[in-house]
Amino acid sequence: MIRRAAAVVLALTFTPALVSAQGVVFTVTAPSADVYKGPTTVAPVIGRAARGTVLPVARNLGSWAKVAWPDAPDGVAYVHLTMGRLAPSQADTAAVNAATRTSADPGAATTMPPPAASRAPRDRVAVTDQLTGAPISHVFGVGGRVASTRSVGATARVWRNERVAIQFSFMRDTMTSGGTPGRVTSMEVEPGVAYALFDHVSDYLWIRPYVGSGLSFHHQTLDASSPDFVLASDNAFGFRVFAGSELTFASVQRFGLSVELGYRRVPAPFPGLESVKLSASMAGHWYVK
Repeated sequence: MIRRAAAVVLALTFTPALVSAQGVVFTVTAPSADVYKGPTTVAPVIGRAARGTVLPVARNLGSWAKVAWPDAPDGVAYVHLTMGRLAPSQADTAAVNAATRTSADPGAATTMPPPAASRAPRDRVAVTDQLTGAPISHVFGVGGRVASTRSVGATARVWRNERVAIQFSFMRDTMTSGGTPGRVTSMEVEPGVAYALFDHVSDYLWIRPYVGSGLSFHHQTLDASSPDFVLASDNAFGFRVFAGSELTFASVQRFGLSVELGYRRVPAPFPGLESVKLSASMAGHWYVK
């Protein structure tokens, strides 16, 4: 039942949905904003927009706005959202654009480049609401997690400094063995830390790969249906390392879907019952802050 529900969630989440920003404009509030050919700071700068420039937004890509830019070969360019704000469009957008847009050609540029402090940081992701432009910070998320070891439970994640995440999960799983009668039920508490390697934002998807490690505390109980069997329990302590990626879809911006591959080292709870070391897991976090 759990796997079927997870498959339904995945199917719905991966359904492509284009982020439309029709009727929304981007107003430059920094002294000057670099205009890029692509939604990344390593893309070529093809222009600059002075303070007060109002640009029609074609799509909101999370940390970037895809805007109309006639000087670009395809008529569009990208501006980082930290350089201004999103708002409903006004009737005089075209007139303001014509008066404030400047060329990226060093020989023709008439505006000074923005100070270093006002430049867009490296791929800093600031997800925003498509209609209001209000920021969605993706700082604190809560949700659930399922694993290939028949584990299921709750999870929470807090992102700090845009790269470091502190996470916590409470899981329950079961384990059986053909050579040992009974079944082991394990309650697991796993605090950990993850580090995001980079952010990649496209029209449909925000990808944040990460690596991490944490501690693993287990309370394991061995039970059997035999009337001569004595209930036994034990506590175990180990560690876990993992790698994965958090995916945020344009259609559901507050939801992050994480897919992980992990290695857990925990002492065997009872003779004949070895814990599964390698496992794959999937977690969903709804970001409430």
